[in-house]
Amino acid sequence: MTELPTTVGELVALYEQGGDAHYGEDVTQLSHALQCAALATRAGASDALVAAALLHDVGHMIAEVQGDVRFDYEHDDDDHEALGARVLAPIFGPAVAKPVALHVTAKRWRCTVEPSYYETLSATSKATLIAQGGLLDEAACRRFEAHPGFADAVLLRSFDDAGKQTDLQLLSLDHYVQLLESLALANR
Repeated sequence: MTELPTTVGELVALYEQGGDAHYGEDVTQLSHALQCAALATRAGASDALVAAALLHDVGHMIAEVQGDVRFDYEHDDDDHEALGARVLAPIFGPAVAKPVALHVTAKRWRCTVEPSYYETLSATSKATLIAQGGLLDEAACRRFEAHPGFADAVLLRSFDDAGKQTDLQLLSLDHYVQLLESLALANR
């Protein structure tokens, strides 16, 4: 697949084809996605936030499939959150795309306002923080806190951080297809 996905079926196919890839963590892309969706479900998140949790790193997968050169986590940022949000917005609308677009800013914000949070990050997440711009200044923190997507982005960030366990029993990707299809249908 060299084209950007435009349907739920194409997104699912992307995970089926490339979900076994690692991205600097001990888990695969698919395992991470399924863990994040399970955590969102367990937390009672909205369907849109469950979908965002499942698909929040789709931008990494798209970059890989399109043959983008592997980047150095400490120096290069693939802007996966922006790419993912651009792909997800036409399919699902802003309720899914906004938390995806903001989940990296949420990491930067938490590291700024809660310095001990940094120590909870995985080694890869610490490394990417540098390439993603590091800490936010005070004005950027206030802008983010005032953003209408702030709460969902911070919640998605917590699922992202916790969804990196190895050897967990998870529901399959097929379990989420109906939810994704219903969200896509509602967005048409």
